[in-house]
Amino acid sequence: MNTEQLPLAVHLPDDETFDSFFAINSGAILGQLKAFIQHPAKTTNGFYLFGQESVGKSHLLHASCAYASQLGLSSLCLSLSEIKHLSVEVLANLEHVDLICLDDLHLIAGNKQWQQGIFDLYNRVIENNKKLIIAGNNSANSLLITLPDLVSRITWGYTEQIKPLSDSDKIKALQLHAKLRGIEMNDETVKFLLNRLSRDMNHLLESLDILDKASIKAQRKITIPFIKEVLF
Repeated sequence: MNTEQLPLAVHLPDDETFDSFFAINSGAILGQLKAFIQHPAKTTNGFYLFGQESVGKSHLLHASCAYASQLGLSSLCLSLSEIKHLSVEVLANLEHVDLICLDDLHLIAGNKQWQQGIFDLYNRVIENNKKLIIAGNNSANSLLITLPDLVSRITWGYTEQIKPLSDSDKIKALQLHAKLRGIEMNDETVKFLLNRLSRDMNHLLESLDILDKASIKAQRKITIPFIKEVLF
């Protein structure tokens, strides 16, 4: 299958890898995902990730595809927020991809056609011994999915919950992302960001990206006075 024929595939951010992921139980999650991707499917072909908004589900899907590529496997990441308005035919032949990642499963809670389409894809993935990672905002039994067979398929595979970070964990997560960009940010600077910005991790990381680009352009370190100039 030529995945270039799927223009709706999510473009993988360069910085969303397993190395840049931080969570309360990140060691366990990353270990399970790596083993699932790397080893032949023996007991299940599916993995379900769930958690609130901005806990890192999309990050892990992107990272899973990047890891699969490192192993020489074909991969594809699709967001249901982008494709749910299309025909389910967009899922045709995806079972030939080694690893398929589907984001935002909760968005098809009231769509019987898409639920059936994903269930059928899941079955084709099993038949072809490929792998499927799905992400949603709640546990499989609380998704309001009306197709029992799809819920059964999801619960049949591995399941992992990603829990929200505490403020102290968010400080560590921001410092990790900053360090990977070659930026050193002390606790005081990061606490200033947390106190002045939304505590939503996506927003915090977007702000870090703005600061990084601004600091490179201005040839200045990211300090509290510099943050005030750039963001406020």
